[in-house]
Amino acid sequence: MSSKKKADISAQQDARKARLAEQLRANLQRRKVQARARRTGEADDRPEGIAAAKEEDRR
Repeated sequence: MSSKKKADISAQQDARKARLAEQLRANLQRRKVQARARRTGEADDRPEGIAAAKEEDRR
């Protein structure tokens, strides 16, 4: 292999590593935000079931 091809391959590998590292950091940030939201979130106060299903039961 010529030194130019080795340099190109090395540059591609470095770019891939950098891209994957950035994606990993972004994913970890999203997961941290989700975990914080779950931890500080309030209880779900939505009514149980689907409203349409409850209306059919009343008939």
